[in-house]
Amino acid sequence: MLAFEAYVWSSRQTPFDLEEITGASRTFEEAIVYADMEGKTVLHEGVVRLLGNGWVELPTGCLLSPDAVHHIDRQMD
Repeated sequence: MLAFEAYVWSSRQTPFDLEEITGASRTFEEAIVYADMEGKTVLHEGVVRLLGNGWVELPTGCLLSPDAVHHIDRQMD
């Protein structure tokens, strides 16, 4: 499981601006994104890209805030 940290940015920056600053991202081909510790609320299943600023990008281009995501479970074969 991965833990997330919330990052603070100015209103002039977007999550993608912060990715350029931090220079890190990681893609998970099989993952489940949860909104709660108990794992009852699933936000997404499938491919996700974890940006260096803590935001989670979905294949549709939508972004999940670090405040919305409790944890991500990677699916191992």
